[in-house]
Amino acid sequence: MKLQEYLASLQGKQVAVLGIGISNTPLIRLLLGAGISVTGCDKNSREQFDGLIEELEALGMEARLGPDYLEDLEQDVIFRSPGIRPDIPALERCRARGGVVTSEMEVFLEVCPCRVIAVTGSDGKTTTTTIISELLKAAGYRTYVGGNIGNPLLSEADKMQPTDMVVLELSSFQLMTMKKSPHVAVVTNLSPNHLNWHLDMAEYVSAKENIFLHQGPDDRAVFNYDNDLTRQAQARAPGKSVFFSRQNPLDEGVVLENGVICVRTHGETRQVLPVEGIKIPGVHNIENFQAAIAAVDGLVPDEVIRSFAGTFGGVEHRIELVREVDGVRYYNDSIASSPSRTLAGLRSFRQKVILIAGGHDKKVSYAHMGPELLAHCKFMILTGGDVLGSTVPKLCAAVVSQPGYEEEQLPILFKDDFQDAVLAARDIAQPGDIVLMSPASTSFDKFKNFMERGNRFKEIVNSL
Repeated sequence: MKLQEYLASLQGKQVAVLGIGISNTPLIRLLLGAGISVTGCDKNSREQFDGLIEELEALGMEARLGPDYLEDLEQDVIFRSPGIRPDIPALERCRARGGVVTSEMEVFLEVCPCRVIAVTGSDGKTTTTTIISELLKAAGYRTYVGGNIGNPLLSEADKMQPTDMVVLELSSFQLMTMKKSPHVAVVTNLSPNHLNWHLDMAEYVSAKENIFLHQGPDDRAVFNYDNDLTRQAQARAPGKSVFFSRQNPLDEGVVLENGVICVRTHGETRQVLPVEGIKIPGVHNIENFQAAIAAVDGLVPDEVIRSFAGTFGGVEHRIELVREVDGVRYYNDSIASSPSRTLAGLRSFRQKVILIAGGHDKKVSYAHMGPELLAHCKFMILTGGDVLGSTVPKLCAAVVSQPGYEEEQLPILFKDDFQDAVLAARDIAQPGDIVLMSPASTSFDKFKNFMERGNRFKEIVNSL
């Protein structure tokens, strides 16, 4: 089905769009431009949109705003924002009376005319997605990037040609109701995450698996062999599957051998990328490149991969060097909204760091972080403790509960204010030190998202 055919199928129907945010605003404009009746629903008030509601109303949208925005949804088709659970009563009532509940991404996968590569996982999604998209561009493909990064793509589907490529980063929220999978699916790893939104770990894993469960026999799914949950998921892949491993010598797949990322197929080994040629630090980025190589194998020449790896400095807010001040290097790792991400960041450095951490709790365990925090940190500054649901108590307990812990091993300082935490790090640091802002928590205690948190950190550091 093409986009215009889908829009034609909505003619004469009532459509509701839940959530007037970054991804859904272009969707609303697209629907209104096609002459479709649209009700835009959002929990925020009119004043919080800085004139956007009035602009969309001028195009024909009906607005339903405020705390009752989900009441009396009687439309024929409802587009759900990824942050809204698909099983809330309002949407269940819609389905019961024959209505359709969908999303911008679900429709895009139905109408997209070209090859789609999609990435999910608990960690490494954005970097792996970026590496894949940039490799495809360097190889000469016209490439579109969307999902959690890039632009909403549904409104661009008509511009795409069969020879183009689409690369998506997909969250468990987006995947939870997916009934169509991409041509190439990448699962970087799976660990407890977003358990404040999902009912349990089983639901979280089940949502992630939709990225490959609906593939055909000629499609490809890429799995991390070194991650137990991801390795086990491979057994449920209906199409072709490829493992990558940094730690195990696989007979087939993408492996690390004598410091070189290699591709093994049909008993032959092809050397692709020496790890010393990867500019961005950290063993987790070796894995990100392995996943990307598995995804683009056969599409991107090896020499293009080697050239790109030597120049790619990483993605903003991911172990991003902000500035060196008085001999102290400040790194922004705001993307680290889970314990596993922060641990990966800590392992990227050869010396102990001054860690700034803390934020909103996703209801995951932090106990396992204790030994690694002791091993990789010389000082911890915890912030966000003024908000109910903060991870500060968990992070603190992870350290002080370690057998024989003494304060001299790893001093912990508490600062409610984020700026005060950064300034405290400056006062503590000595020439040669590293200050790493890697929260191991979501940003919702004080910020709209991790980008705002990272940008605020950079503003403070750049003002030192």
